[in-house]
Amino acid sequence: MFGSTVLEVAIGLIACFCAVSLIVSSLNEAIASFVQLRGKYLLQGIQRLLNDPDVNHLALSLYNHAQFNPLGNGQATSSKSLDHKPSYVSPSQFAQAMTDVLQTVANTPGDLNAAIQRIPNNQLRQAMTGMYQRASANITQFETELANWFDSAMQRVSARYKRTLQWWTVLFGFLVAMLFNIDTFHLFQVLWLHPTLAENITPENLANAHTALDQLSVTSLPIGWETAPFELRDGVLYWQYSASQLALMTMGWMVTALSTLFGAPFWFDLLQKATNLRGIKGKAS
Repeated sequence: MFGSTVLEVAIGLIACFCAVSLIVSSLNEAIASFVQLRGKYLLQGIQRLLNDPDVNHLALSLYNHAQFNPLGNGQATSSKSLDHKPSYVSPSQFAQAMTDVLQTVANTPGDLNAAIQRIPNNQLRQAMTGMYQRASANITQFETELANWFDSAMQRVSARYKRTLQWWTVLFGFLVAMLFNIDTFHLFQVLWLHPTLAENITPENLANAHTALDQLSVTSLPIGWETAPFELRDGVLYWQYSASQLALMTMGWMVTALSTLFGAPFWFDLLQKATNLRGIKGKAS
C-alpha cells in the first residue's frame, strides 16, 4: 500500500510537470518564431565574428549575398533594412559566401590574398591571414578553415540562445503554474492523502501541448483555484489569500516552473516508466 501511494503520488506530480513542460515548450517555439529569435542571434554572432558591430561592412555584404541569405533581396543598406534574417546557415554556405564577399568588397576578383590584406579591421585581417596561410593559398582548404571557424563561433551563439530559452522557460513555467495554480507542495499533500486521484493518468493523455492543456483543464488532480484569488467588493479588487498562503503558493509555483528545465521528453519518458511500473504492480497483486 505504501509503495502504491508513493507511485501514484509520483505519477501525479510527473504528469503535471510533463503537461506544464509541453505547454511552455510550445509557447517558447511560437514566440521565438514570431520574434525571429534565431535569426537575431545569428546576426549578433556574425557581427561579433566579423568585428562589424554596426553591420555596415563585411556583415552587411554577407547578408546581401544570395549564398548566405537566399531569401533576402540583396539590397539592404543597414541591419534595419534587412528584409530577411536566416535562422540557420551551414558552415559551408558561410565559407563560400565569405570567399566571394571578401573579393567583391576589396574589388580583387581572383586574388583572395589581396582581398584579405585589404580588410580594415586588424584583428579580423590577422585571423583571415592565418587561415589563408594554413590553407597554403588553396581556396578549397581556405573555405574549410572558414567553415570550421564559423562552426566554432556558432556553438557559442547556440549556447547563448539556449540560455535565453532557459530564462523564458522558467518565466513561462511560472506563469502557467500561477494561472492553473499548480502548486507542487499542495499537489503532493493532497495526492499523498488521496493517491487514487492519479489512477487514471496515462502517457496518452499528454501526447502534445493541446492534450496537455485539456488534461490540466479537466483533470481530477488538485490543481486550479478552489477559491478565486480576487473578489470584487464595492468596485475594488481584494486578494483572497493571506501573505503566508501566497508565499507558500509562490514557492510551489516556482518548483513547478523549475521542473520545466528538464524538458517535456524527460518527464514523458519518466511517466511512461512509472505507469509501466504501476501495471507490473497491478498484475503482481
